Amino acid sequence: MPHELITPSHLARRAVIYIRQSSPHQVLTNQESLRLQYALRSRALELGWHEADIQVIDSDLGLTAASAQHREGFKELLSQVTLGQVGLILSIDVTRLSRNCSDWYPLLDLCGYKQCLIGERDGLYDPGTPNGRLLLGLKGQISELELHTIRLRLTAGLLNKAERGELALTLPVGLVREPQGTVVKDPNREVQARVALVFETFLTQHSAAQVVRVLREQALTLPRRDRFGDITWRRPSVASVVAILRNPAYAGAFVYGRTRTERSGPGPQHARQRRLPINEWKVCVKDKYPSYISWDTFERIQAMLQDNYAEYDRNKTRGIPRPGQALLQGLVYCGVCGHKMVIQYKGGAHYLCNYLRQQFRESVCQYIPANPIDEAVIAAFFAALAPVEFDAYTAAMAERHRTQQALQQARAQQLQRLRYQLALAERQFLQVDPDNRLVAAELESRWEQALREVRDAEQALAQETSCTGASETLDPQLKAAFTTLGQQLPTVWDQLAREQQKAFLRCLIDKVVLQRTASDQVHLRLVWKGEQVTTLDIPLPVGSLAEYAQGTAMTERILALFAEGRDDAEMAEMLTREGFRSPMGTTVLPSTVKTIRLRHGCLQTRHQSHPRRIVGYLTVPQVAERLAVPRHWLYDRLHNGTIELAPDPVTRLYLFPDNPSTLEQLHQLREGQLNRVRFSQEHQDA
Repeated sequence: MPHELITPSHLARRAVIYIRQSSPHQVLTNQESLRLQYALRSRALELGWHEADIQVIDSDLGLTAASAQHREGFKELLSQVTLGQVGLILSIDVTRLSRNCSDWYPLLDLCGYKQCLIGERDGLYDPGTPNGRLLLGLKGQISELELHTIRLRLTAGLLNKAERGELALTLPVGLVREPQGTVVKDPNREVQARVALVFETFLTQHSAAQVVRVLREQALTLPRRDRFGDITWRRPSVASVVAILRNPAYAGAFVYGRTRTERSGPGPQHARQRRLPINEWKVCVKDKYPSYISWDTFERIQAMLQDNYAEYDRNKTRGIPRPGQALLQGLVYCGVCGHKMVIQYKGGAHYLCNYLRQQFRESVCQYIPANPIDEAVIAAFFAALAPVEFDAYTAAMAERHRTQQALQQARAQQLQRLRYQLALAERQFLQVDPDNRLVAAELESRWEQALREVRDAEQALAQETSCTGASETLDPQLKAAFTTLGQQLPTVWDQLAREQQKAFLRCLIDKVVLQRTASDQVHLRLVWKGEQVTTLDIPLPVGSLAEYAQGTAMTERILALFAEGRDDAEMAEMLTREGFRSPMGTTVLPSTVKTIRLRHGCLQTRHQSHPRRIVGYLTVPQVAERLAVPRHWLYDRLHNGTIELAPDPVTRLYLFPDNPSTLEQLHQLREGQLNRVRFSQEHQDA
């Protein structure tokens, strides 16, 4: 019997049955709910609609109603209501339509405007009437609240289980969960050894990229899990190595909430996962799993990974040591503004503070050459290291022996696995029916591939073993020479690579603060590990004597020493002992003394400088001064032949006759009254 709200205009349009379940799991398991929703067709027939006018929309099966953005069936329903084609929307209950009020109320407005009824299994409502809209609005709010209540209830249970460390999260490779729920190490010893090798290599090389390089040089693969959870062996990559190094499960800790979802807008495409620091993890239960490394080692590895960012200026980390010339990369801070200084290699290595220029378009804060800073820091580093002596040869050989043993063990385990795969391929090939050529051909190909892999692994292992044996035997003469070289680091410093030198400096130095106190001097504050501080004043090279802070005092001292009859070399040595230096050097050069002396007209021998006046003649500067013309005006015409005059063979100067006619002719040449002038050569014949 038709309902009192149903009119002929409703029956003239379509009845749409909207079917939805929240997840694919519910679609497979909640079959009774699915049957009840499809049975709403009989409900539409009871309300007066014909079979041909009933449409079922079930394209949203397995999708949540928390948002309408990803539900194509709901969008299709809205479009039909907008076009006025729907007279009734039927659902098992209104929560099937939406669990979000921002999607629910626009649907009510649209249905009220288009006179479309909304029905469920036990009721029928008209959104265009106050009572209908009130009831539907309450149902929508309850539906949205119910979704949050369910989520909070489930999340509370999940967190409660996680706080006990009993939540069954996906375990990384190297750890497996037994049927009774106990977590143990993978029984495959090769998997255990390869995971341990990654941590050992990183603690030696201090870089994930270097771990990948070592593994690839040794032709070693890494165990990874495929999408089915099975172990597969793949070529190592930086991402796979970092995934192992960052996983706290290897340190025996159960961790939940290592990431946080941040949304920049509605919809899943605006959500991104942000990795949280250790102190912000939601749950961390230590000593829950069997560990490959200790928790202290894990924290040290995380600090090293954070410190290894190349963008150390942006992230305020030191960065990994690199082969650049500047030794204090990532350690230098500006003493003026306090920001980290970067390195610029244009025109030589320099430490540059350009933070204010980047942020506020102001001028560069400081621009300091790197070489004198590095030399002073190295000297301070050696002074701090002098009391600490160590046997470099023994330490290096012991570390190398441990690394080679770990790599050889990894190769041997890999060879053992390949031999098992070879035996398995052989058994599979021998068990196949010979007449089944399609299968036999494929198994034969796998057998041949396994044979090649075993042969290559055996050859590589044999070659590595021979090389290791040769490297472990050191020539006695070479060992004696190494011992004679000494046990202190300064003696072998120049033989180290730049990366190694930087790594040594970082062992003791926390940061270096630079502040230019004068154009030729920098105040350096060296902060050591343990917060000890060393301050130094470092001289910097400058381009001229005017930029040298002690230039005036050094000039006065040079004039005083010249009056005492000192020569240039003697004055340079005395000035160096007194603390002076040349603008571009660390000592006073005799050439600097000579330049200053000549600039003040202090001549030690007369032949060092041309006489200023020659009787009966005028030099080019003298003529230029009397004519009020630049000197190059005369030199240009002397070179192009407009003024014909040969240089004097004794002084090699252009000497003009000192008489009024000379100046008159040159004046007429300048005014354009003469095209060429020629002067006598009598002074050359004298």
